[in-house]
Amino acid sequence: MTVRYKRFIPFLKTYKKYIMLAFFFMIFDVLGEIVQPILMSKIVDVGIANKDLNYIIKVGGFMLLMGLIAVLGGTANVYYASRTGVSFATDLRKQLFHKIQQFSFANIDNFSTASLVTRLTNDMTIIQLLVVIAVRLLIRSPLMLIFGLIMAFSINRELAVVFSVAIPILGFAIYMVLSKAFPLFKVMQKKLDKVNANVQENLINVRVVKSFVRQDFEKKKFADSSEELKETAERAVHIVVLNMPILTLIMNLSIIALVWIGGARIMNGSLDVGQLMSFISYTTQILFSLMLLSFVIILAGRASASADRVIEVLDTDIDFADKPDASDKTVESGTVEFKNVCFKYNNSENYVLKDINFKAGEGQVIAIVGATGSAKTSLVQLIPRLYDVSEGQVLVDGMDVRDYKLRNLRQEIGFVLQNNVLFSGTIKDNIKWGDQKASDEEVKKFAQYAQANDFISGFPEKYDTELGQGGVNVSGGQKQRISIARALIKKPKILVLDDSTSAVDTETEARIRAAFKRELTGTTTFIIAQRISSVESADKILVLNEGEIVGAGTHEELMRTNNEYQEIYYSQQQVKEVSA
Repeated sequence: MTVRYKRFIPFLKTYKKYIMLAFFFMIFDVLGEIVQPILMSKIVDVGIANKDLNYIIKVGGFMLLMGLIAVLGGTANVYYASRTGVSFATDLRKQLFHKIQQFSFANIDNFSTASLVTRLTNDMTIIQLLVVIAVRLLIRSPLMLIFGLIMAFSINRELAVVFSVAIPILGFAIYMVLSKAFPLFKVMQKKLDKVNANVQENLINVRVVKSFVRQDFEKKKFADSSEELKETAERAVHIVVLNMPILTLIMNLSIIALVWIGGARIMNGSLDVGQLMSFISYTTQILFSLMLLSFVIILAGRASASADRVIEVLDTDIDFADKPDASDKTVESGTVEFKNVCFKYNNSENYVLKDINFKAGEGQVIAIVGATGSAKTSLVQLIPRLYDVSEGQVLVDGMDVRDYKLRNLRQEIGFVLQNNVLFSGTIKDNIKWGDQKASDEEVKKFAQYAQANDFISGFPEKYDTELGQGGVNVSGGQKQRISIARALIKKPKILVLDDSTSAVDTETEARIRAAFKRELTGTTTFIIAQRISSVESADKILVLNEGEIVGAGTHEELMRTNNEYQEIYYSQQQVKEVSA
């Protein structure tokens, strides 16, 4: 466990000043509390025994002063401990989020979205709580234990033998509780991942759930995952709660033993009443310190499961990153060439792309068509290195994409994904994702190219209209056009449109294509489309079938020579005739 937490030391070093201050003030808290029993014994054995009121007042006043010092020291300790914990967690959470931002698609595939959310929230909260409690109690409990033992032995060595029995029993009880509960803590976090996944999936797809009247099914699915989490948590709690009764029993038995032995000593005159009172108080402090220490240890066991999950993300090797000798070159012309490219996803034995070869010249429009599942999207995702090729090369401006710095490569590639995603904020904010420095005039101009200006202008707030999370308050076609404007305003050298006009009507799509042809003369454009009418004017059309190029050429050439393309074309023509 110690080795695991060493991973967080660099984050804590930043706040060593706060940690030192917390420890410093805790010393005053401990000293103010540790002297209370011995002062009380003085009042009983000297002040009350001699009926000396002045002595009682004098010692009582000193007790009040030490109590005040203890309160002030404890308050300052809590402040700096809390500040350390919150600041540490903030830095660690930022680092965790930064690492996730560096993940490739393959890395993200290895973690579920719900699991990453849990690690950034619940797991981080547990680790933060441990830091706060540790800074507060890891100095207090040992100090109370050490000073308490010193004071107890100074009062009566014979009575102190009780500790030689109580402390080992306490230690063994803590070990047994932790060894049984620790494996369940990891299981709890996995069950929590499942609960979060159900919630996330349900909220994202709430319209589908309602339209299919599947609320009862979703309720049952959520109830089942919640029940699994509850059962695992109950099993862990049933073990952990044994800690307190066991410790309380040992403490009470120790006090009974002290009263029994101490009473006999008082009877034979070898021990004063006040001394026995103070000894029992120190015994309570010592055993209570051990109870608090056991609480920290159990919490550390609970947090270790979360720490493992956080470290797993931090230590994940990025599938690909900038080479040490990566070029500072930027994309200039936007030519793209695939040379003998083969590709398969992680943990898959089958290639989804096989021996892909083609070249796209500067400013050319390359269309990609094929049946569902023919790996059209997989192909274009290799250009900006969302995935890396398994074999072969993808060249941009004649240089392997793996030799570019990722930022330089992706800065010049605009991508409109198959599943369009908008973010919370205004329409203007979403379009300016492509270029934060873009003026309002540019935002409007590129929205016009994407045929989005008309419907945006129809909103009361126009470009300042707030979009709900994921763009839930605009239609699918409107979402697509905003996404296209976002990609165009980037002024990319390479533009990838992955079925990006499927939700707009053919007339609007025709206007978008005309704008592309007019305004993007120097941009190499890749278009994935289901409709042949969307790609007829492309400079080159690639026909994919089961991950292989089975045809390449213009629309006219493919209509003369390629059976697969002809089948797609005529099937769509038949659909049009039936619809008409």
